[in-house]
Amino acid sequence: MEKIIIGLKEKVKICNAGKCIKVSARIDTGATKSSIDADLAERLKLGPVIKTALVKSAHGIKHRPVVKAKLKLNDKVLISEFNIADRKHMRYKVLIGQNILKDDFIIDPSK
Repeated sequence: MEKIIIGLKEKVKICNAGKCIKVSARIDTGATKSSIDADLAERLKLGPVIKTALVKSAHGIKHRPVVKAKLKLNDKVLISEFNIADRKHMRYKVLIGQNILKDDFIIDPSK
């Protein structure tokens, strides 16, 4: 299968129960897992929580709830896991990590 080339910022659609929201996402090869803002997860009514994840970040170590969501990234539709975080103080409400990137994408920082 041919890999899809994406940049460090991409427009993505996050969907649940027929409702989709288009947002700019940060592509982060240093993040093991993907993350979604708690307010965005609430607006989409994502759930149920399937597990909790121990997340290490610059802000410390926390347990975060994990949900599955449908994601469209560069015409590729995936169902993947996202941990829910308070990202309201961050520019990007969605962070795409290695769990989504590893199989289908190549990151080109110049794009």
